[in-house]
Amino acid sequence: MRTFDYQKIPDELLHYELMNLVSAIHEHKGKQELYIEATPGVLSAMLDVAKIQSTDASNRIEGIYTSDERLQALVREKSEPRNRSEQEIAGYREVLALIHDSYDYIVPRTNIILQLHRDLYQFNPSSMGGRFKNADNVIAETNSHGISKTRFTPVTAFETPEAVNRLTAAFIDAIQSEKYDPLLLIPMFILDFLCIHPFNDGNGRMSRLLTLLLLYRSGYIVGKYISLEVLIEKTKETYYDVLQASSQGWHDARNTYFPFVKYYLEIILGAYRDFSMRVELTLNRGLSKPDRIRELFDISLQKLSKKIISEKFPDISISTIEVALASLLKEGYIIKVGAGRSTAYIRNTDQKTT
Repeated sequence: MRTFDYQKIPDELLHYELMNLVSAIHEHKGKQELYIEATPGVLSAMLDVAKIQSTDASNRIEGIYTSDERLQALVREKSEPRNRSEQEIAGYREVLALIHDSYDYIVPRTNIILQLHRDLYQFNPSSMGGRFKNADNVIAETNSHGISKTRFTPVTAFETPEAVNRLTAAFIDAIQSEKYDPLLLIPMFILDFLCIHPFNDGNGRMSRLLTLLLLYRSGYIVGKYISLEVLIEKTKETYYDVLQASSQGWHDARNTYFPFVKYYLEIILGAYRDFSMRVELTLNRGLSKPDRIRELFDISLQKLSKKIISEKFPDISISTIEVALASLLKEGYIIKVGAGRSTAYIRNTDQKTT
Protein backbone atom coordinates (compact mmCIF):
# COMPACT_ATOMS: atom_id res chain seq x y z
CA MET A 1 0.00 0.00 0.00
CA ARG A 2 1.20 3.52 -0.83
CA THR A 3 2.93 5.32 2.08
CA PHE A 4 2.84 9.06 2.81
CA ASP A 5 5.75 11.03 4.22
CA TYR A 6 5.75 14.81 3.93
CA GLN A 7 8.74 15.19 6.25
CA LYS A 8 11.04 14.70 3.24
CA ILE A 9 9.68 16.22 0.08
CA PRO A 10 11.18 15.45 -3.35
CA ASP A 11 14.11 17.63 -4.41
CA GLU A 12 12.18 18.54 -7.57
CA LEU A 13 9.86 20.68 -5.45
CA LEU A 14 12.79 22.88 -4.41
CA HIS A 15 13.28 23.85 -8.06
CA TYR A 16 13.81 27.57 -8.67
CA GLU A 17 10.56 27.83 -10.68
CA LEU A 18 8.51 26.74 -7.68
CA MET A 19 10.58 28.82 -5.27
CA ASN A 20 9.93 31.92 -7.38
CA LEU A 21 6.20 31.23 -7.31
CA VAL A 22 6.25 30.67 -3.54
CA SER A 23 8.22 33.88 -3.02
CA ALA A 24 5.77 35.90 -5.14
CA ILE A 25 2.79 34.49 -3.20
CA HIS A 26 4.50 35.37 0.09
CA GLU A 27 4.95 38.93 -1.12
CA HIS A 28 1.25 39.26 -1.91
CA LYS A 29 0.28 37.62 1.38
CA GLY A 30 2.28 40.30 3.17
CA LYS A 31 -0.12 42.94 1.81
CA GLN A 32 -3.20 40.87 2.59
CA GLU A 33 -3.99 42.29 6.04
CA LEU A 34 -3.40 45.87 4.88
CA TYR A 35 -5.95 45.41 2.11
CA ILE A 36 -8.47 43.83 4.46
CA GLU A 37 -8.18 46.69 6.95
CA ALA A 38 -8.35 49.37 4.26
CA THR A 39 -11.42 48.19 2.35
CA PRO A 40 -13.79 46.22 4.65
CA GLY A 41 -16.95 47.30 2.82
CA VAL A 42 -15.67 46.46 -0.65
CA LEU A 43 -14.23 43.15 0.53
CA SER A 44 -17.60 42.18 1.97
CA ALA A 45 -19.10 42.64 -1.50
CA MET A 46 -16.19 40.72 -3.07
CA LEU A 47 -16.80 37.90 -0.59
CA ASP A 48 -20.44 37.60 -1.65
CA VAL A 49 -19.46 37.50 -5.34
CA ALA A 50 -16.73 34.91 -4.74
CA LYS A 51 -19.12 32.61 -2.85
CA ILE A 52 -21.47 32.53 -5.82
CA GLN A 53 -18.65 32.08 -8.32
CA SER A 54 -16.94 29.32 -6.30
CA THR A 55 -20.14 27.36 -5.79
CA ASP A 56 -21.00 27.67 -9.48
CA ALA A 57 -17.53 26.87 -10.89
CA SER A 58 -16.73 23.90 -8.64
CA ASN A 59 -20.01 22.24 -9.53
CA ARG A 60 -19.79 23.13 -13.23
CA ILE A 61 -16.43 21.33 -13.41
CA GLU A 62 -18.34 18.17 -12.45
CA GLY A 63 -21.18 18.83 -14.91
CA ILE A 64 -23.62 20.16 -12.27
CA TYR A 65 -25.56 23.20 -13.52
CA THR A 66 -28.46 25.48 -12.82
CA SER A 67 -29.53 28.90 -14.10
CA ASP A 68 -27.81 32.08 -12.88
CA GLU A 69 -31.01 33.17 -11.16
CA ARG A 70 -31.43 29.86 -9.34
CA LEU A 71 -27.73 29.79 -8.42
CA GLN A 72 -27.90 33.19 -6.75
CA ALA A 73 -31.12 32.28 -4.95
CA LEU A 74 -29.56 29.06 -3.64
CA VAL A 75 -26.25 30.58 -2.53
CA ARG A 76 -28.05 33.46 -0.81
CA GLU A 77 -30.40 30.93 0.83
CA LYS A 78 -33.50 32.54 -0.65
CA SER A 79 -34.78 29.27 -2.10
CA GLU A 80 -34.74 25.54 -1.42
CA PRO A 81 -33.17 23.11 -3.95
CA ARG A 82 -35.62 21.71 -6.49
CA ASN A 83 -33.65 18.84 -8.03
CA ARG A 84 -30.51 16.71 -7.65
CA SER A 85 -28.20 19.32 -9.17
CA GLU A 86 -29.54 22.05 -6.92
CA GLN A 87 -29.20 19.76 -3.89
CA GLU A 88 -25.51 19.36 -4.63
CA ILE A 89 -25.08 23.09 -5.25
CA ALA A 90 -26.76 23.86 -1.91
CA GLY A 91 -24.52 21.32 -0.19
CA TYR A 92 -21.39 22.97 -1.59
CA ARG A 93 -22.72 26.33 -0.38
CA GLU A 94 -23.05 24.96 3.15
CA VAL A 95 -19.57 23.46 3.34
CA LEU A 96 -17.99 26.53 1.76
CA ALA A 97 -19.69 28.79 4.33
CA LEU A 98 -18.57 26.51 7.16
CA ILE A 99 -14.95 26.65 5.98
CA HIS A 100 -15.09 30.43 5.58
CA ASP A 101 -16.43 30.89 9.10
CA SER A 102 -14.61 28.21 11.09
CA TYR A 103 -11.42 27.15 9.27
CA ASP A 104 -9.25 27.83 12.33
CA TYR A 105 -11.13 25.12 14.22
CA ILE A 106 -11.38 22.51 11.47
CA VAL A 107 -8.37 20.18 11.63
CA PRO A 108 -8.23 18.01 8.47
CA ARG A 109 -8.40 14.62 10.18
CA THR A 110 -10.23 11.64 8.69
CA ASN A 111 -13.40 12.07 10.73
CA ILE A 112 -13.57 15.75 9.81
CA ILE A 113 -13.22 15.00 6.09
CA LEU A 114 -16.07 12.51 6.43
CA GLN A 115 -18.22 15.12 8.17
CA LEU A 116 -17.52 17.68 5.44
CA HIS A 117 -18.46 15.11 2.80
CA ARG A 118 -21.64 14.31 4.74
CA ASP A 119 -22.54 18.02 4.76
CA LEU A 120 -21.81 18.26 1.03
CA TYR A 121 -24.68 15.80 0.49
CA GLN A 122 -26.98 16.92 3.31
CA PHE A 123 -29.77 17.88 0.88
CA ASN A 124 -29.65 14.50 -0.87
CA PRO A 125 -31.10 11.89 1.52
CA SER A 126 -30.33 8.94 -0.77
CA SER A 127 -26.63 9.76 -1.13
CA MET A 128 -23.56 8.12 0.33
CA GLY A 129 -22.52 11.37 2.01
CA GLY A 130 -20.13 10.95 4.91
CA ARG A 131 -19.09 7.40 3.96
CA PHE A 132 -16.07 6.12 2.11
CA LYS A 133 -16.64 4.37 -1.20
CA ASN A 134 -18.15 0.91 -0.95
CA ALA A 135 -16.87 -0.28 -4.33
CA ASP A 136 -13.65 0.10 -6.27
CA ASN A 137 -13.71 3.01 -8.70
CA VAL A 138 -11.73 4.23 -11.66
CA ILE A 139 -10.97 7.63 -13.14
CA ALA A 140 -11.98 7.41 -16.80
CA GLU A 141 -12.04 9.72 -19.78
CA THR A 142 -14.24 9.63 -22.87
CA ASN A 143 -12.86 10.61 -26.27
CA SER A 144 -14.68 12.43 -29.07
CA HIS A 145 -16.00 9.09 -30.38
CA GLY A 146 -17.68 8.30 -27.06
CA ILE A 147 -15.17 5.59 -26.18
CA SER A 148 -14.25 5.52 -22.50
CA LYS A 149 -10.88 4.39 -21.16
CA THR A 150 -9.40 4.15 -17.69
CA ARG A 151 -6.98 6.98 -16.94
CA PHE A 152 -6.15 6.02 -13.34
CA THR A 153 -7.10 3.27 -10.92
CA PRO A 154 -7.38 4.66 -7.36
CA VAL A 155 -6.90 2.86 -4.06
CA THR A 156 -9.34 0.00 -3.51
CA ALA A 157 -12.43 0.48 -1.35
CA PHE A 158 -11.01 -1.94 1.24
CA GLU A 159 -7.76 0.02 1.58
CA THR A 160 -9.32 3.49 1.53
CA PRO A 161 -10.05 4.13 5.26
CA GLU A 162 -6.49 3.22 6.27
CA ALA A 163 -5.02 5.20 3.38
CA VAL A 164 -6.91 8.35 4.38
CA ASN A 165 -5.90 7.87 8.03
CA ARG A 166 -2.23 7.70 7.08
CA LEU A 167 -2.56 10.56 4.59
CA THR A 168 -4.11 12.99 7.08
CA ALA A 169 -1.76 12.00 9.91
CA ALA A 170 1.33 12.49 7.73
CA PHE A 171 0.11 15.87 6.49
CA ILE A 172 -0.75 17.20 9.96
CA ASP A 173 2.64 16.08 11.31
CA ALA A 174 4.43 17.84 8.44
CA ILE A 175 2.48 21.07 8.91
CA GLN A 176 3.16 21.06 12.64
CA SER A 177 6.88 20.43 12.14
CA GLU A 178 7.09 23.60 9.97
CA LYS A 179 9.97 22.09 8.01
CA TYR A 180 8.51 22.88 4.59
CA ASP A 181 6.33 25.66 3.28
CA PRO A 182 2.61 24.78 3.39
CA LEU A 183 2.36 26.06 -0.19
CA LEU A 184 4.32 22.97 -1.25
CA LEU A 185 2.67 20.53 1.13
CA ILE A 186 -0.95 21.46 0.37
CA PRO A 187 -0.89 20.58 -3.38
CA MET A 188 0.96 17.34 -2.53
CA PHE A 189 -1.82 16.44 -0.09
CA ILE A 190 -4.53 17.30 -2.62
CA LEU A 191 -2.91 15.18 -5.32
CA ASP A 192 -2.63 12.21 -2.94
CA PHE A 193 -6.25 12.71 -1.86
CA LEU A 194 -7.39 12.63 -5.49
CA CYS A 195 -5.32 9.53 -6.19
CA ILE A 196 -6.93 7.74 -3.24
CA HIS A 197 -10.34 8.94 -4.58
CA PRO A 198 -12.00 7.99 -1.30
CA PHE A 199 -15.68 8.55 -2.16
CA ASN A 200 -18.19 7.16 -4.60
CA ASP A 201 -18.93 10.72 -5.66
CA GLY A 202 -17.80 14.25 -4.80
CA ASN A 203 -14.03 13.70 -4.83
CA GLY A 204 -13.30 16.70 -7.07
CA ARG A 205 -15.49 19.09 -5.12
CA MET A 206 -14.08 17.84 -1.83
CA SER A 207 -10.53 18.38 -3.12
CA ARG A 208 -11.33 22.03 -3.90
CA LEU A 209 -13.01 22.60 -0.54
CA LEU A 210 -10.05 21.01 1.23
CA THR A 211 -7.70 23.23 -0.77
CA LEU A 212 -9.45 26.31 0.60
CA LEU A 213 -9.50 24.91 4.13
CA LEU A 214 -5.78 24.13 4.15
CA LEU A 215 -4.81 27.45 2.54
CA TYR A 216 -6.92 29.42 5.03
CA ARG A 217 -5.45 27.52 7.96
CA SER A 218 -1.98 28.50 6.72
CA GLY A 219 -2.94 32.17 6.38
CA TYR A 220 -3.58 32.31 2.62
CA ILE A 221 -7.17 33.57 2.54
CA VAL A 222 -7.28 35.01 -0.98
CA GLY A 223 -9.81 32.32 -1.96
CA LYS A 224 -12.41 34.13 0.14
CA TYR A 225 -12.36 37.10 -2.21
CA ILE A 226 -11.16 35.68 -5.54
CA SER A 227 -12.63 32.33 -6.55
CA LEU A 228 -9.91 29.72 -7.00
CA GLU A 229 -12.56 27.40 -8.39
CA VAL A 230 -13.23 29.83 -11.25
CA LEU A 231 -9.53 29.94 -12.10
CA ILE A 232 -9.42 26.14 -12.10
CA GLU A 233 -12.55 25.90 -14.27
CA LYS A 234 -11.04 28.33 -16.78
CA THR A 235 -7.95 26.10 -17.04
CA LYS A 236 -9.78 22.80 -16.69
CA GLU A 237 -7.92 21.06 -19.51
CA THR A 238 -4.56 21.99 -17.99
CA TYR A 239 -5.82 20.85 -14.59
CA TYR A 240 -6.64 17.39 -15.90
CA ASP A 241 -3.36 17.23 -17.83
CA VAL A 242 -1.22 17.98 -14.77
CA LEU A 243 -3.32 15.65 -12.63
CA GLN A 244 -2.63 12.85 -15.09
CA ALA A 245 1.07 13.73 -15.35
CA SER A 246 1.52 13.74 -11.58
CA SER A 247 -0.50 10.58 -10.91
CA GLN A 248 1.51 8.27 -13.22
CA GLY A 249 3.43 5.80 -11.08
CA TRP A 250 1.66 7.04 -7.94
CA HIS A 251 0.95 3.60 -6.46
CA ASP A 252 4.67 2.78 -6.46
CA ALA A 253 5.70 6.27 -5.25
CA ARG A 254 7.41 6.89 -8.61
CA ASN A 255 5.21 9.83 -9.57
CA THR A 256 6.32 13.43 -9.95
CA TYR A 257 4.46 16.06 -7.94
CA PHE A 258 6.06 18.92 -9.89
CA PRO A 259 3.36 19.55 -12.60
CA PHE A 260 0.49 19.52 -10.12
CA VAL A 261 2.25 21.66 -7.50
CA LYS A 262 3.35 24.19 -10.14
CA TYR A 263 -0.20 24.43 -11.49
CA TYR A 264 -1.65 25.01 -8.01
CA LEU A 265 0.92 27.66 -7.15
CA GLU A 266 0.15 29.46 -10.41
CA ILE A 267 -3.56 29.40 -9.57
CA ILE A 268 -2.93 30.85 -6.10
CA LEU A 269 -0.58 33.53 -7.45
CA GLY A 270 -3.10 34.43 -10.17
CA ALA A 271 -5.77 34.89 -7.50
CA TYR A 272 -3.51 37.14 -5.43
CA ARG A 273 -2.63 39.27 -8.44
CA ASP A 274 -6.30 39.72 -9.28
CA PHE A 275 -7.04 40.50 -5.63
CA SER A 276 -4.30 43.13 -5.50
CA MET A 277 -5.46 44.76 -8.72
CA ARG A 278 -9.08 44.99 -7.62
CA VAL A 279 -8.26 46.38 -4.17
CA GLU A 280 -5.74 48.89 -5.49
CA LEU A 281 -8.28 50.19 -8.02
CA THR A 282 -10.81 50.53 -5.23
CA LEU A 283 -8.33 52.25 -2.90
CA ASN A 284 -7.87 55.00 -5.44
CA ARG A 285 -10.64 57.01 -3.82
CA GLY A 286 -9.58 60.14 -5.68
CA LEU A 287 -11.22 58.73 -8.79
CA SER A 288 -14.92 58.84 -9.51
CA LYS A 289 -16.70 55.56 -10.20
CA PRO A 290 -16.73 56.18 -13.99
CA ASP A 291 -13.00 56.98 -13.86
CA ARG A 292 -12.33 53.73 -11.99
CA ILE A 293 -14.09 51.86 -14.80
CA ARG A 294 -12.02 53.76 -17.35
CA GLU A 295 -8.85 52.83 -15.45
CA LEU A 296 -9.86 49.17 -15.59
CA PHE A 297 -9.84 49.39 -19.39
CA ASP A 298 -6.51 51.27 -19.17
CA ILE A 299 -4.79 48.30 -17.56
CA SER A 300 -6.51 45.53 -19.53
CA LEU A 301 -6.47 44.38 -23.14
CA GLN A 302 -9.23 41.85 -22.52
CA LYS A 303 -12.90 42.02 -23.41
CA LEU A 304 -14.90 43.13 -20.37
CA SER A 305 -18.61 42.47 -19.99
CA LYS A 306 -20.89 44.37 -17.62
CA LYS A 307 -20.92 41.27 -15.43
CA ILE A 308 -17.11 41.13 -15.21
CA ILE A 309 -16.90 44.85 -14.42
CA SER A 310 -19.55 44.44 -11.72
CA GLU A 311 -17.61 41.56 -10.18
CA LYS A 312 -14.41 43.61 -10.13
CA PHE A 313 -16.23 46.62 -8.65
CA PRO A 314 -19.00 45.17 -6.47
CA ASP A 315 -19.55 48.63 -4.93
CA ILE A 316 -20.57 50.13 -8.31
CA SER A 317 -24.17 49.63 -9.44
CA ILE A 318 -25.05 48.19 -12.85
CA SER A 319 -26.77 51.44 -13.81
CA THR A 320 -23.58 53.41 -13.09
CA ILE A 321 -21.57 50.89 -15.13
CA GLU A 322 -23.98 51.25 -18.06
CA VAL A 323 -23.72 55.04 -17.99
CA ALA A 324 -19.90 54.88 -17.84
CA LEU A 325 -19.76 52.42 -20.75
CA ALA A 326 -22.07 54.60 -22.84
CA SER A 327 -19.81 57.58 -22.21
CA LEU A 328 -16.64 55.64 -23.10
CA LEU A 329 -18.30 54.33 -26.27
CA LYS A 330 -19.35 57.83 -27.33
CA GLU A 331 -15.81 59.05 -26.70
CA GLY A 332 -14.43 56.22 -28.82
CA TYR A 333 -12.28 55.02 -25.95
CA ILE A 334 -13.81 51.52 -26.01
CA ILE A 335 -15.39 49.33 -28.68
CA LYS A 336 -18.50 47.22 -28.28
CA VAL A 337 -18.14 43.60 -29.42
CA GLY A 338 -20.70 40.84 -29.62
CA ALA A 339 -24.43 41.13 -29.05
CA GLY A 340 -27.08 40.04 -26.60
CA ARG A 341 -25.71 38.02 -23.70
CA SER A 342 -22.32 37.91 -25.40
CA THR A 343 -21.93 41.70 -25.41
CA ALA A 344 -18.57 42.90 -24.14
CA TYR A 345 -16.31 45.93 -24.43
CA ILE A 346 -12.62 46.34 -25.20
CA ARG A 347 -10.29 49.31 -25.22
CA ASN A 348 -9.84 50.97 -28.61
CA THR A 349 -6.07 50.61 -29.04
CA ASP A 350 -6.29 52.34 -32.43
CA GLN A 351 -7.44 55.58 -30.83
CA LYS A 352 -4.98 58.41 -31.27
CA THR A 353 -3.55 59.90 -28.07
CA THR A 354 -2.72 63.53 -27.57
